[in-house]
Amino acid sequence: MSELEQFKKFAAQLAKESGEIIRSYFRTPISVESKYDSSPVTIADKKAEELMRKKIISEFPDHGIIGEEFGDLNPNAEYKWILDPIDGTKSFICGTVTFGTLIALVKNNEPILGIIYQPILKELLVGDNLTCKLNGAKVKVRECKNLSEAVLLTTDHLNIKKYQNIEKFNSLLEMVKLYRNWGDCYGYYLLATGYADIMIDPIMNVWDLMALIPIIEGAGGTITDYHGNDPVKGNSIIASSKKIHKNIINLLN
Repeated sequence: MSELEQFKKFAAQLAKESGEIIRSYFRTPISVESKYDSSPVTIADKKAEELMRKKIISEFPDHGIIGEEFGDLNPNAEYKWILDPIDGTKSFICGTVTFGTLIALVKNNEPILGIIYQPILKELLVGDNLTCKLNGAKVKVRECKNLSEAVLLTTDHLNIKKYQNIEKFNSLLEMVKLYRNWGDCYGYYLLATGYADIMIDPIMNVWDLMALIPIIEGAGGTITDYHGNDPVKGNSIIASSKKIHKNIINLLN
């Protein structure tokens, strides 16, 4: 087994074991705290990340960790695990399934492995920049040649207005077939598995985006920041099927 396959196996186990914790709190009466940026956090977020950090430190003591809830560990390491235990905490709190666990592994700050795990549906999406598999079966971004055929998703329409040009985004809405707010990591899951064609987030943190890059590229899609640049160095995402991506970038900028 190659080193990458060993990492995949370990990451899948991380996702599933932390998913058991998340599942135990789903649709139960739990308290919700507000973080420094006013975003919500729950005991499920915290306990899931605690478990993942403990297992990474035990298995790979020389690796680094960047986690949404508990910060950085060994930030100069060659390999770093980037964790978002519940991407879409607002959805989790509201009892919907449009959330998931994000796990990325970067080598010298370049993502080599990404995971989206939906713990309620028990769906595990694993990408490595070359391939993408859902519960072990290969998946691909569907071919979309024209915006008029496209399903467009975003996490929060209000964030478009806050961080980017809302008029240009609204112009894009007029051109696509369907627009919905099935966002957070679940939107990228739908893109990678062939159920949507465009997923846009105008603002993101490192733990929101790193896992998405190996997944979308592995599924045959294109992923950049909002301006068409390297997503690793950005703080926003436009992901889509290849043939319409350049057109989207031009329309929004």
